Amino acid sequence: MRRVSGIMGAVFAAILVWGCMDYGPRYEEEFSMPGNGLFITNEGNFMYGNATLSYYDIESGDVENEVFVRTNAAKLGDVAQSVVIYDDKGYIVVNNSGVIFEIDIDTFKVTGMITGLTSPRYIHFVNDTKAYVTDLNDARITIINPQTRQITGHIDMGDHPSTEQMVQYDKWLFVNCWSYDNKILVVDTERDEMVDEIEVGLQPIELVLDANGKLWTITDGGYEGSPYGYESPALYRIDAATRTVEHCFSFGTDDVPSALELNGAGDMLYFINGAVWRMDVTDSELPDEPFVEDRQTKYYGLGIDPVTGEIYVADAVDYQQPGKIYRYSAEGELQDSFTVGVSPGEFCFKY
Repeated sequence: MRRVSGIMGAVFAAILVWGCMDYGPRYEEEFSMPGNGLFITNEGNFMYGNATLSYYDIESGDVENEVFVRTNAAKLGDVAQSVVIYDDKGYIVVNNSGVIFEIDIDTFKVTGMITGLTSPRYIHFVNDTKAYVTDLNDARITIINPQTRQITGHIDMGDHPSTEQMVQYDKWLFVNCWSYDNKILVVDTERDEMVDEIEVGLQPIELVLDANGKLWTITDGGYEGSPYGYESPALYRIDAATRTVEHCFSFGTDDVPSALELNGAGDMLYFINGAVWRMDVTDSELPDEPFVEDRQTKYYGLGIDPVTGEIYVADAVDYQQPGKIYRYSAEGELQDSFTVGVSPGEFCFKY
């Protein structure tokens, strides 16, 4: 095995304290993929430490699986929750391992890591020196300095025990609370303080901001027998400037909507509900017909190429075997498919 030195040595010496995770020894491979591509986080199974990272070359159509362990001679960890690119660096949030890896987006090598987190879910960059990290099991948003990768503070979210996805409108950050909650919270990014909350249906699981300054969230409605309540899921449109709910699109009790995404222009909305559905952000009703067929499997994640408009659908199959990705044209026609890791969930496009 090639010796890991410099920053890599420091990184993995530090992370070995997470004794439940199996790191190395493994062999390193060298990658150099500077073109347009797509990162796919494969969650793996909770407590199994089998999360992986896949990379799809948009131009060639080639896919490379397990690029994190192959490049860094160490496993990614337990439950890869999300991935985002900021300032030409990739950030992989590994939920149950309590760590965020910073990687080179062309070589996939680790360049740093953020630790001291409880159960991180998503990272949002306010500017070059401030980022927010939401958490499933901490009633605070953690403030990070991306340049030093150090925790610089926290934002108390009051009686909201967990936070999820984040979008920013002007100086206002909006964040959904999924676990036994029904609020979209508002944070002042200049004061690092929660200043407002917007009531929606039970358990908002998704959050996006369209080109017209409208927030969209899907609520899952809880589950039958839940101590917090149970209702039909719904899609909400909220005006970000006034923080008022403009429209509630109700689903049936048997529907399970998820994976809310926008196209690159921010004027077309996509979501999963058995099949993949599409609607204009100005529509007043839910669509009557699906845009992409239901393959009678487990659609688990969704990504819309911001340049080409192509649609990538993640299929978790049975959550045990490697998942599949289906790529559709912007018109909804199947182009190809490829195999990735266990439970693929999040997409991040590199352009």
